[in-house]
Amino acid sequence: MAFELPPLPYDHNALEPHIEEATMHIHHGKHHATYVAKLNAAIEDHPNLQQKPLEELIGNPGALPEEVRQAVINHGGGVWNHTFFWESLAGNAGGTPNGKIAEALTKSFGNFDSFKEQFATAAVSLFGSGWTWLCAGDGGKLIIKNLPNQDSPLAIGLKPLLVIDVWEHAYYLQYQNRRPEFIGAFWNIVNWSKAEQRYAAVL
Repeated sequence: MAFELPPLPYDHNALEPHIEEATMHIHHGKHHATYVAKLNAAIEDHPNLQQKPLEELIGNPGALPEEVRQAVINHGGGVWNHTFFWESLAGNAGGTPNGKIAEALTKSFGNFDSFKEQFATAAVSLFGSGWTWLCAGDGGKLIIKNLPNQDSPLAIGLKPLLVIDVWEHAYYLQYQNRRPEFIGAFWNIVNWSKAEQRYAAVL
């Protein structure tokens, strides 16, 4: 296969109690794996696409053949977004960021608490299924961006730093329809060290 399911960067129970082990098994082993399988099926007859990095495929959808474009946006985005999401989390994490990203959050949103409030409000208000991203735009300025389905910030010229998955399958087993509660738990497992690394790479 051109693309494979990347392993989780930690054990399935590493994010408990904020995301339970059963959710991680289904979310990673079923949902994420299905996106990989469907992406490979979509490009099965396009060996040239199989050789390209996933970031290139989803970052420039206009260059894709029309007959597979939407499938790559949907399933390729699903593969990349989920991998980015897993890496945005860590056990025994959360807290307050440090370094350049902390400075940028204060500059862009006033202070860290204001950023959390604006990010949570965006995630709660996203209609249907999708993702809420913290991205760097021009000049390193930070912005919060909601994107539907499996759309990627790479396709609109943004550099993602952090994301929360607000598709219902990300939280429904544990939180049912209580998306705000899931978002509140998210702050306890944010991998700020990874976000700082990503922001340093942008700078």
